[in-house]
Amino acid sequence: MSKTIEKTLSDHVHQEVNDWLQRFPAEQKRSAVLGGLHAIQHEYGYLPVEQMDALAEKLEIPAISVYEVASFYSMFELEPVGKHTIAVCTNLSCMLRGGEQVLNYIENKLDIKCGQSTADGKYYLKNEEECLAACCGAPMMQVNHVYYENLTEDKIDEILDGLE
Repeated sequence: MSKTIEKTLSDHVHQEVNDWLQRFPAEQKRSAVLGGLHAIQHEYGYLPVEQMDALAEKLEIPAISVYEVASFYSMFELEPVGKHTIAVCTNLSCMLRGGEQVLNYIENKLDIKCGQSTADGKYYLKNEEECLAACCGAPMMQVNHVYYENLTEDKIDEILDGLE
């Protein structure tokens, strides 16, 4: 392993990637890209290019292979964003039960639009999500990957105001 990889990727990311590598045949190192990207984003809050390059080098794959995965999935952020990530479902079930009103309420409460972070860096409102797979609890949102269902304005205030 090169010194660049050792210095760039944290011990935690190395461990996560190594754990993923053990789950797949040796010739399928590319299979650890998702796990590596999750570990990097968990550490930084987004995916810095230097980290993605080091991941590619560790996995012995072209950097473009890592970039393609990072840019394909909506769960990954390629630029710095607010500390708390909010995703509001606006698909059919949520839309019919007030998902668009939930989104509008959050935009007004935080004074941001989808794809923006608050000026203080506390919140980031992801671009609208197509479906978050919680139709029975519509309308719903995810905050830092935790599901909140059957939302009301009071419940939204309680959730968001309770975040540090």
